[in-house]
Amino acid sequence: MSVLPDSLAGWIVVAVLLFWFVGAYNRLVRLRAAVLQAYATLDAALTRQLDFVQTSLSAPSAAEESTDPAAGASSLQAATTQMATLLGATRQRPLEAGSMSALATALQVLLTAWQRRHPDAVTSFHPDGTLSRPAGQASTANALVPVTATGAIAAEPMAWPEPSAAAEIARTQFNLAVASYNAALAQFPALLVAWAVRLRPAAPLH
Repeated sequence: MSVLPDSLAGWIVVAVLLFWFVGAYNRLVRLRAAVLQAYATLDAALTRQLDFVQTSLSAPSAAEESTDPAAGASSLQAATTQMATLLGATRQRPLEAGSMSALATALQVLLTAWQRRHPDAVTSFHPDGTLSRPAGQASTANALVPVTATGAIAAEPMAWPEPSAAAEIARTQFNLAVASYNAALAQFPALLVAWAVRLRPAAPLH
């Protein structure tokens, strides 16, 4: 028994469905490619921050000049090693939620270790790249709460070791690309296309 339509109307329906499927698939692929491109920029910015931290390890901080520099640098060295390892792993699978979650944890550990060793050498930037404040100089209650273009509350800006807005801008752009991609995956009937071709949601970097 044939499953092909036996009338012009049937063929029109098949053509419309095929056109819709291809269009929805192409849109998801474009959004997915945008996430990958945004991650490539983020990866470069994070690598630059990591290089900055690694370079600083050769010189003791002011707080360690009267103590043991090696002891103070050990936790930061461990954090940079972990960050480098997970950055390399995530580079191969930037759309996997597990990989991004592990990278986010490693990044927080690195930033915490840096701030502990260099409390006066961290800087926060707003998502648009404008200077927010040196970390710790403004209270949470008085700080401006960043808001995305859609009106949603954005992630709190991170305090970066290198005084450059590139990492915060790249993180913001990546998270926006992830949000757009995930929103498209969740829309009906596009979610049927995503299920058929096994496209999975990505994870932002918080």
